[in-house]
Amino acid sequence: MNNAIKKELKDNGVMVLTLNRPEVLNAMNHDLIMGLYEIFQEIEKEKDSRVIIITGEGRGFCSGADLANGGWPSEEGMTGGEAGANNMEIGFNPLIRLITSIDKPVITAINGIAAGGGVGLALSGDLVVASESAKFKLVFGPNLGIIPDVGASWFVPNLIGRARANGMGLLGDDVSAKQAKEWGLIWDYFPDDALLDSALNLAKTIADGPIAGLKAVVKAHDHALSTTLDKQLDYERDTQEVFLDREEFKEGVKAFIEKRKPDFKSIKT
Repeated sequence: MNNAIKKELKDNGVMVLTLNRPEVLNAMNHDLIMGLYEIFQEIEKEKDSRVIIITGEGRGFCSGADLANGGWPSEEGMTGGEAGANNMEIGFNPLIRLITSIDKPVITAINGIAAGGGVGLALSGDLVVASESAKFKLVFGPNLGIIPDVGASWFVPNLIGRARANGMGLLGDDVSAKQAKEWGLIWDYFPDDALLDSALNLAKTIADGPIAGLKAVVKAHDHALSTTLDKQLDYERDTQEVFLDREEFKEGVKAFIEKRKPDFKSIKT
């Protein structure tokens, strides 16, 4: 059994996944990355969970790759660069692609430090919240002479712009939760002892909604980042063609006419 990830299904279809290597601030090794990937594959197929929360055990969310403990096996004869690229190809990159493409909303609840690749994992959520003491730190360039990875080189500039992304990437300074919210890096922050409860409340609100449609909203926003308005209008047309025929839309319209709250959870998908 992989103990690097704790998994708990809460009420209302909220699945909480906890990175469980607190002794190394949840640094990412083979067990953590592949454990998270395998659990996401399972969640993708089952019906019980509607919203996913990722958080960290202990004092930090994720301190990045486990450099100190050589946490990923590599084939004999590989250079460091070849081994690193291979690990990204078979582990880190598929995980981020799966988190961002799964048809269920994902909330990342950032407790304490998110550094290096931990920033990429933190920002892979559809809704990112943090504890008041949380800090975001891009250490790749200043400390290691490499570029941000685990998606961080895409998430950060797209969320806060080139100037601020370059400031984070070149200087390696801590970005507090307060500053992260002001910049648009995260949605909100909460007192440290209220983070998980606050994330659960947000998740339960989302879980009552039309899950597939809500995830489609996120995907539409992501699509807009790399296209023109003209092409985005076509994307909206094509997506609405699908979702206007779904039972969730019909239930929403019926509930509006009948002046009641929609019951999306009873719809079989």
